[in-house]
Amino acid sequence: MQSRQILVTRSSMPEFEEYVEEIRPLWESHFLTNMGAKHRELERRLIDYLGIEDIALFVNGHSALECVIEAMDLKGKVITTPFTFASTTHAIVRMGLTPVFADIRADNYTLDPESIEALIDEDVCAIMPVHVYGNICDVETIEAIAKKHSLKVIYDAAHAFGVLRNGVHVATFGDASMFSFHATKVFNTIEGGAVCFHDHSLKDLLNQWKNFGITGTESVEYIGGNAKMNEFCAAMGICNLRHLPDEIAKRKKVAERYWDRLDDVSGIVLSKPEQGITSNYAYMPVLFDEKRFNATRDEVYNALLSIDTHPRKYFYPLTSDFDCYSGRFDSRCTPVAKYVSDRILTLPMYADLSLDDVDRICDAVIGVR
Repeated sequence: MQSRQILVTRSSMPEFEEYVEEIRPLWESHFLTNMGAKHRELERRLIDYLGIEDIALFVNGHSALECVIEAMDLKGKVITTPFTFASTTHAIVRMGLTPVFADIRADNYTLDPESIEALIDEDVCAIMPVHVYGNICDVETIEAIAKKHSLKVIYDAAHAFGVLRNGVHVATFGDASMFSFHATKVFNTIEGGAVCFHDHSLKDLLNQWKNFGITGTESVEYIGGNAKMNEFCAAMGICNLRHLPDEIAKRKKVAERYWDRLDDVSGIVLSKPEQGITSNYAYMPVLFDEKRFNATRDEVYNALLSIDTHPRKYFYPLTSDFDCYSGRFDSRCTPVAKYVSDRILTLPMYADLSLDDVDRICDAVIGVR
């Protein structure tokens, strides 16, 4: 029996002394927030790393998503996926728009382009696909559909920082891409997020929306909020970005051990990078086909809890099945998403997870049958 807890994820952090040196200038400047020197430095470094045209940093990914919806002045309906974290759907609804749920692909769990076009009507203003577990959407087909119907495309790329498609970072796709820099992500700023975009006119708007709508020393033109990243979070991001290649390399070894142990187990479906994808190995999703595996997802979940290992039913339930949306949506309209949601489990995955721990987790999973 294990004597310590294994959580589904663990935050990556630099050496303590490295972070202290990064934040030392803040004690000299006393400039702790409001887009200071560290904030600006992290923006520059991210633009270079991601190969993008522009970026705006936020206190978290959710605020970033809400602000880009506001800055683009979207109205009406947004086609999206119910197989996602609460933030995606909540941002659409909180900004006064209506989510319209398309189904997902059975192979990589991202928005299925074939289910999009039938949902488009005159009230649809945008498509909000989600890169799931670091799996990348069919960006070319989605772009073609959007251009045909003059729709904006905003990617929820919270899971996809560091992922390349044919050598190009996913931050470049769509009209905008939102990233989460939450502590649980491959790259974190403790709390934080960003929007990457091509239209430079969005830069001032995003910075104004996240700063109470202030446009000048005596001018407030928008009913904005407070969503600025502080200097301490930006400093953490500067440190973590230096070590990101090593972190991803460590995650790759963990992922490969899981795949070696579970790939040939009947009834287990693994999610591996598709051709042309350079993965960030953000998550370890495992789908359990109870008929072939002879046990349900929930039985595996409970077995792991019994050895103080904490996987996550991610994403379950579908956002369309949330209590707060009761009576508004019908998950039977997205049968693939419903099937996957009822059977998916994300196993512990982080850079410092030992291969011995991976073996113990796999032994417990296999032993449930």
